[in-house]
Amino acid sequence: MKRIIPFLLVAGLLPAQVHLPQYTREVLPNGVVLDLMPRQGTPLVSVLVLVKGGAESDPPEQAGLASLTAELLRRGTPTRTAEKFSEEIDFIGATFSTRADAQSTAIETEFMSKDTGRALDPISDAVLHPSFPDEEVKKALSEGIEASKASKDSLHEAAATYSQVFFFGPQHPYGRLAEGDEVSLKRIDRAAIAASHARLYVGSNLIVVAAGGFEPAEMRVRLAKAFGAVPAGQAYQWKKDRPAESGSGTRLLLVDKPDAVQTYFSIGNPGIYRTHPDRIPVWLVNTLFGGRFTSVLNEELRVNSGLTYGASSRAETNRLTGRISLFTYTQTATTVQAMDMALEVLKRFREKGISAEQLASAKAYLKGTYPTDHLETSDQLAATLGEIELFGLTRAEVDDLFARIDAVTLEQANRMARKYFGAGDLVFTLVGNAAQIREGVKKYAPQMTEIPIARPGYEVQ
Repeated sequence: MKRIIPFLLVAGLLPAQVHLPQYTREVLPNGVVLDLMPRQGTPLVSVLVLVKGGAESDPPEQAGLASLTAELLRRGTPTRTAEKFSEEIDFIGATFSTRADAQSTAIETEFMSKDTGRALDPISDAVLHPSFPDEEVKKALSEGIEASKASKDSLHEAAATYSQVFFFGPQHPYGRLAEGDEVSLKRIDRAAIAASHARLYVGSNLIVVAAGGFEPAEMRVRLAKAFGAVPAGQAYQWKKDRPAESGSGTRLLLVDKPDAVQTYFSIGNPGIYRTHPDRIPVWLVNTLFGGRFTSVLNEELRVNSGLTYGASSRAETNRLTGRISLFTYTQTATTVQAMDMALEVLKRFREKGISAEQLASAKAYLKGTYPTDHLETSDQLAATLGEIELFGLTRAEVDDLFARIDAVTLEQANRMARKYFGAGDLVFTLVGNAAQIREGVKKYAPQMTEIPIARPGYEVQ
């Protein structure tokens, strides 16, 4: 009870509701969605460009194509070399970063309000007119391949990657890595990159969000000029939702790292998608199970037993149905003990459920952290607004959030625990010393696949 009281006390200090600041939304003639959210007294401007598709749009044999295309945006245009672009951005103290996730590519920039004119020109040039110089393509491919190889030096990272690939399977869009691996990246060339850019970076596929210190009419003119001339093209056709390979029964992947002194493992089962009706209660329940430091899972495996330095769970919310999975690590000798305990905690959580006090604690926690994580800075506001646009949501996703959190009942929360946490076929992924743990972990699944971590890439046959 002592761990719950602070959250209940904080709850009395929380605002009754949060609201997304006012913004304007416009669709340009070529299909570009333009959202402007001015904030008086803010010296910074954040501009976010979202390109629909992301890793989902990658050909199965060329995982990493969207990510690589994004990385190369800043490496040269017909009017700017990579060095010139960096000099212009650095001179005004601006930032420029790119990433590809499951369903989109994001180009994020931030600069001082006074430098808006000087910043938008090189930024829009990089996004819309990359030239993909041969040398830069070779360099980016080499860097990506080396990064993939190096990722296996971190067993934490390797285990997380293998668990994703194994859970979803090679035929599912999420069974491939957004950043690719050393095998898939070798199948990508400049022609594929240029074709991907030409296909996806078109007006009907772009969302442009600006938040921060600017005058709306002036910013509207600047962004419409920068992005309004882009060919409309064809909007990316989203993939249909489909079951993960996890539906084929309880399975276990053992990745052999002969010199490992610890075992990293995950246990996953099917979850929800971003717009799922159960998203709020699942968010609350996962927070209690393993979504924060004072979670049931971490209390048992870390605090009470000392089997690990940390245990957590995650409920993925991408466009397609994801997974709910727990993740932890332990000494090789205590692998079976830790896995047994994790399964017992999962079983007890699902069957026993949560208390009214625990639910109140989770509600207070989420209402206390959400504003500072999503609505405090201009870049957070741009990201929140971009997510609303990308997933076809409305501002009610923010404006009604606290009311929807408060509306979750104890019966509903416990129904979510039974429905999503440990129910159905479980998928186990372990990275560790196979010779020492193989016999002990066979009991968890009738199907066990074993591969060496030295095998190139992350494909699992």
